[in-house]
Amino acid sequence: MKILVTGANGQLGSELRELLKDHPSITCFFLDRKELPLEQTMIITDILGIYQPDVIIHAGAYTAVDKAEAEPILADAVNHLACEEIAQYCRLNDVKLIAISTDYVFDGNSCIPLTEDAPVDPINIYGLTKLKGEQAIEKWFPEAVIIRTSWVYSTYGNNFVKTMLRLMNERPSLSVINDQIGSPTYARDLAAAIISILFAAEWQSGIYHYSNEGEISWYDFALAIRDRKGLHCDIIPIPSSSYPTPAKRPYYSLLDKTKIKTVFSIDVPYWSDSLDVMLQKL
Repeated sequence: MKILVTGANGQLGSELRELLKDHPSITCFFLDRKELPLEQTMIITDILGIYQPDVIIHAGAYTAVDKAEAEPILADAVNHLACEEIAQYCRLNDVKLIAISTDYVFDGNSCIPLTEDAPVDPINIYGLTKLKGEQAIEKWFPEAVIIRTSWVYSTYGNNFVKTMLRLMNERPSLSVINDQIGSPTYARDLAAAIISILFAAEWQSGIYHYSNEGEISWYDFALAIRDRKGLHCDIIPIPSSSYPTPAKRPYYSLLDKTKIKTVFSIDVPYWSDSLDVMLQKL
């Protein structure tokens, strides 16, 4: 089996690279933004054709949420139009596709965990472009698996956990938002889930949700990071209104994982357990 992974140097791509080493029967191609510039949509098909993969794991994306508000055309090219090209390639060449999407396709006004068929209504450019990417994949290649995830962190790349650790070591106090609710996703757990899907007895297409189990705020997450590392920074809870950003964030984006657990028999770790694992690796 030949697998091509986009977004090779991102958090998920890096975790996939590490885990797929344990599968010698698989030949892997990891393409970063230089080797596969997703914004240059006219050349995507030609580049994919060079590698002729059996499976594409499309983890690459434009993820600078605030910057996307000022760069909507670029964000759309990477998150939407590139998905369209990849989906068409997969349809024409009988290639399996697993694509990664986001909780930002929702408006954040729910008060119960979001299922895959919950109404979508993104409130920022990033979420809108990711939704359009989902819709392009469903239009051109409904046989794909789309996984929505949230609050991704890893020992690789830049993320909330590593930022908090740095700031907590630099400052006596930090203000962290306490009215945005969801669950973090340790990218290594998501990578393991993707590999489980690859080796499942039956390929079952559709949209799935994946994050770690549990329900917390960013403030709760920051407290857990501090306490596990024995740091003495004072964490101050604040509402989103006290920390305005160019892009609005959904207040509630807790994902219901029932479908992915049932269909693929995937065990989803609790967020605090995964945080412990990540911090130990770090």
